[in-house]
Amino acid sequence: MARMIQLAFLATLLVSVAFSFVSASNEILNESSKMKVVNVIVEGMVYCQSCNKLGSWSLTGAQPISGAKLSVICESYKNRVSYHKTFQTDTQGYFYAELVGYKMTHMLLDHPLQSCIVKLVSSPSESCNVLTNVNYGINGATLHYENKRLAYENKYEALIYAAGPLAFRPAQCT
Repeated sequence: MARMIQLAFLATLLVSVAFSFVSASNEILNESSKMKVVNVIVEGMVYCQSCNKLGSWSLTGAQPISGAKLSVICESYKNRVSYHKTFQTDTQGYFYAELVGYKMTHMLLDHPLQSCIVKLVSSPSESCNVLTNVNYGINGATLHYENKRLAYENKYEALIYAAGPLAFRPAQCT
């Protein structure tokens, strides 16, 4: 009978220890789900390359293109597209691409610096709409980090990466 009471006590003790462990695990998970999300932003410029610089990567004398479209494409470490979205330049040729919904499944291998590129898509300018590979605008411009962050109180934080500058060129030069 004493043996039976000891086993019952031991079983109760094990159940209470297991319950405490599950409760502690849930607290840790709840705390980690409250962690601040850091957003990713890509910025850059799109230009129309000057006719006298065709065939080079020089953007001397280039003019910004308003309304040019470009794509940000990210691949997972398994070489599958994990993010793709098209963005447009403002009136000064500047693009600001907030990668809403971009997620890293592997912290190092899916990092934006390794997994994301920017490609030119189209130019609204009829006089300057031929793609160039300046800074790899056709093949895919890699991102670089310029030590820029956006932060708003403790509610929002974003890391800003840059790509380019990228360029189109005129179809015909006179």
